[in-house]
Formats: sequence, structure tokens, C-alpha cells
Amino acid sequence: MSNQTLVEKRAEVLAKSFVGGKPAFVASGKGAMFTDVDGREYIDFAGGIAVMNVGHSHPKVVAAIKDQAEKFTHTCFMVIPYEGAVRLGERLCALTPGSFPKKAFFANSGAEAVENAVKISRYYTKKTGIIVFDNAFHGRTLLTMTMTHKAKPYKFGFGPFASEIYRMPYAYCYRCPFGLKYPECKIQCAEYLKNEMFVECPPETTAALIAEPVQGEGGFIAPPPEYFPRIAEICKENGILFVSDEIQAGICRTGNKIFAIEHWGVDPDLMTIAKSLGAGIPLSAVVGRAEIMDSVHPGGIGGTYGANPVACAAANAVLDIIEEDNLPEKSEALGKKLWASFEEMKEKYVVIGDVRGKGPMIAMELVKDRETKEPDAAAAAAVAGYAFEKGLILLTCGPYGNVIRCLMPLVITDEQLDKGLSIMNDAFASLEK
Repeated sequence: MSNQTLVEKRAEVLAKSFVGGKPAFVASGKGAMFTDVDGREYIDFAGGIAVMNVGHSHPKVVAAIKDQAEKFTHTCFMVIPYEGAVRLGERLCALTPGSFPKKAFFANSGAEAVENAVKISRYYTKKTGIIVFDNAFHGRTLLTMTMTHKAKPYKFGFGPFASEIYRMPYAYCYRCPFGLKYPECKIQCAEYLKNEMFVECPPETTAALIAEPVQGEGGFIAPPPEYFPRIAEICKENGILFVSDEIQAGICRTGNKIFAIEHWGVDPDLMTIAKSLGAGIPLSAVVGRAEIMDSVHPGGIGGTYGANPVACAAANAVLDIIEEDNLPEKSEALGKKLWASFEEMKEKYVVIGDVRGKGPMIAMELVKDRETKEPDAAAAAAVAGYAFEKGLILLTCGPYGNVIRCLMPLVITDEQLDKGLSIMNDAFASLEK
């Protein structure tokens, strides 16, 4: 069927809330490129929302999936286990930060990983409070949409929400919640945890603090170097677990580290991992201190599809690619090129108020005026729309919908990258005509 026919059929058979996206339907993908059913090619700067760090249809991932599918596709690990899940758990425990003994647990999605991290934290500490942040995104289930900050579209109309979730300001330096400037601010956003947050959510009842090292849907906000060490220190002093949500920022997304929190030199008590771990096959993990993970009684956490053998095969292939193809080095090089290009665009186009992120997890916040910083969501939508018409897939995000973010596969070629950046440049130029 053609794109137009599929657009009409989609509207007919799929729920209205599920039919977002572009009016083009993919026929095939390779690396950082798509071809739609009408034969048109697109450069992918979205990566399935940070799922395709190793690229579409990577031959090592495809081979691993085929090999496993020919053997068996499901048994339920809790009924009859298999080697692939054990091997994946061993590798993740070795790769995640921290020299202490660790253990892993597998589920299907990022939201499930976050839910289970909360369950495990509450079970281990015998406390209930969970601290999250402004601009956070943790999922769309009842608990995780409660933890998510932005109401529309994620929470609007779906209340009442879960209890014992408390929110504090994040280190959004471009729009400092305290009206201060870094570094003179002395990271008051971190000190807020000790000075103000504990009034509402005291340590005696707080199980964990959960943070994205680089906020994803919230606008690619990356805190200053001192931020997470101070947050982790306060948590440790007060018996609160520190949980790093690496679902969007992990798997080499932020440069020469496999996991984003490593840039801050912090060893989390628990980590949640998903998205690019499975290279498009649904898989998530919670990895953390062995004594915390083992505190839950047998059967207290689990699920029918957790550690699906095909998903584990894909994930093991991803970890092979990270090592054999030196993905962290590729990510670092890509990030440097993107930062240089984005800073050049900022010099040329006044609509770009801020360039931020970490490595190739980079974004531009668009504003109507650099002095007032009034958000310009219409400009962001126009840039993304222009890019699509020229064969480039871009995503917007942020609390005001005014951020252009980039999540292209890390295996993108120089030629593809340069063409995509050229289209972005033309898109910004078109705003001034």
C-alpha cells in the first residue's frame, strides 16, 4: 500500500491517540536511513526515540535474532531458564558503574524497569517516598506517569495518580528555577534537596531519589559537574537510594561512556536501562547493588516476557557491537561534530536560545527573544516540518515543546550527517524568510 492509503487505513483502524507520527510508512531501514513504501529515503535523526543507537538492521543484531528465533522464542525465564539471559545479566553487572557486587532483573519496557526500581527500593528500605524532578519523564503507566512531570499529553485526564511521589527542581541552568547563574549559584538546586525537600518528604519516609542524568523528553537538560555528586552525597547521608534512569541516555548515547551517569563519577544504587539495549526488541533491566536486588522475596518481581530470549540475544549483540566496533569512541566523535555545528547555527539564528546536552545527546531550545527566553514551540514545529519535507526525521521535546533534539544512530556516516545538518541549517534559514 502507498503512504496515502496507509494514512487513511491508520485513521480507520487505530486509536486516535496512537496515530501520531509522520505521514510516511517505513518499508526498510539500514544504519541511519529509512526508505518508505513510496520509495522515498529519509535520514533518521530520531533513532526511534533513542532506541537505535547501533543503527537500523545492524547485521550483528539481525544475525543474533535469527539464530535465537530458529532455536526457541519463549519459555518464560521463571519456568525454564536459558543461557542468554544469564550471560546478559553478567555483562550488565560488569559494565554498570560501581565496584560492588551487583545483580540484574529484566522486564519489557522502560516504564516497567522504573516501576520495579521503585518496588525494589521500597521493599529494601521499608520506606515509601519517591523523589523525582521537574521536567522528568519516566513512562506512561499509572506510577510512572505520576513520576513524569509534563501533564499534556502524558497525564492529562488520567488521574487520580499514585501516592508518595514528591518533586524537586532540576538543574535547568538556562531557566534556573531560583533565578541564579552558574557557577555563582553554588548549585542551590542540589542543596534544595537537603534544605527544602526534606520538609515535605523527610528522609525517615523516603525510599529513593530517581533522576535522569540527562533529561530526555524534558529537553536534554544536563546538570553541572558538581550536581549529581552532591545529590548522591545527600542521599547516602540520609539513607536514601540513588537511582539513575538511563533509559534514554544510556548505551553510549552521551559520548565516551556507556552510561550517562559515569560522566559525573557517581555509582548509583540502582540503574534502569532500556531502549537501545535491545536495538528495537523490547527489553529493559534494573541493575544494582546485590544486597538491594536480593532483598525482595522470590517471585516478588517478575513477568511472563521478562528476559525474552530473542530480546536477550539482541542485547548481547548490542554489547558485542559496543566493544568490537568501539561505539563509545564513535559517539564521542559524533558529539564533537554536532556541538560545533549547533554552535555555528546558534551564531547565525537568533531563534536558537540554548545549545545543550551531553555528547551526541544534544538539543537546541528555540525562543522568540533571547532576552526574555519566551519559548517558541511554533518555530520548533516548523523546523521539524521543513526537515521532514526535505527527507530528515527530527523530534521536538521539552516542557514547552520548543526544543529540537537529535538522537541519530551512532553509526551514521559522515555524508549522511552532513546532509542532515545541511537540511537543519536550511530549515532555520526558512524561518527568516
